[in-house]
Amino acid sequence: GGGRQAAAMARRGDDLRADLELAFDVACFGGKERVKIQHLETCDRCAGSGVEPGARVSTCPTCGGSGLVVQVTRTPLGNFQTQTTCPTCRGSGQKVDKYCTACDGNGVSRKTKTVSVNVPCGVDDGTKLRLAGEGDAGAQGGPAGDLYIFLSIKADPAFTRQGQDLYSTLDVDAVDAILGTTLQTRTLDEPALDVPVPSGTQPGTRLKLANKGVPALNKRNNRGDHYITVNVRIPTDLTPDQRALVEQLKEENDKRRPRAR
Repeated sequence: GGGRQAAAMARRGDDLRADLELAFDVACFGGKERVKIQHLETCDRCAGSGVEPGARVSTCPTCGGSGLVVQVTRTPLGNFQTQTTCPTCRGSGQKVDKYCTACDGNGVSRKTKTVSVNVPCGVDDGTKLRLAGEGDAGAQGGPAGDLYIFLSIKADPAFTRQGQDLYSTLDVDAVDAILGTTLQTRTLDEPALDVPVPSGTQPGTRLKLANKGVPALNKRNNRGDHYITVNVRIPTDLTPDQRALVEQLKEENDKRRPRAR
């Protein structure tokens, strides 16, 4: 077969790509994941040589072990020499009595493997992780290529991420926005964190939770911020008593409003 170039020059294996989707919290804080890949591994039977164990290997009689043959072409301008791959040994420089029966002389075989991936904190969509030596095995004992893991991140409905900063919304009743209150919201660290809402908070006000954002890549203690946009809820189904109180509030507010001249 085309792979039967036993004892040819060692060659580095190909790099491979695998895709891995991460949960939002794993992307933020890191963790250990597993991914299944298919790659070429060095043949166990021949240890990558492509030669059947015990088979005789000798110098190629055609090229004398160089793997190349020289052809001389005569022209009116003189003789020209060209080098081509030896057709007998296909460039290996050796004559092999029998190739490995397990790998058909390729020196490698394709296998499925599950590899462990250490995900650092702070990764994002498109982050690329390199696993050295987990690519295809090299030919004739050459070094293996690398495996590159391309990451994608599952969305979390509670958060929007922009770099290291997080954004979320918090619904606040109109009365609470007027008087002030303390409400609970979810953060990366807590399922329910108390957040003070100052009196007079306006719709669209942005509250800042410092150092509650996403860690920087590989820097767990270097974190962004968490910004909370206040959504003031206006009641639509007031009871008669509630409506009377609001109308009373309006009257008091009208008294304080400067009259137009």
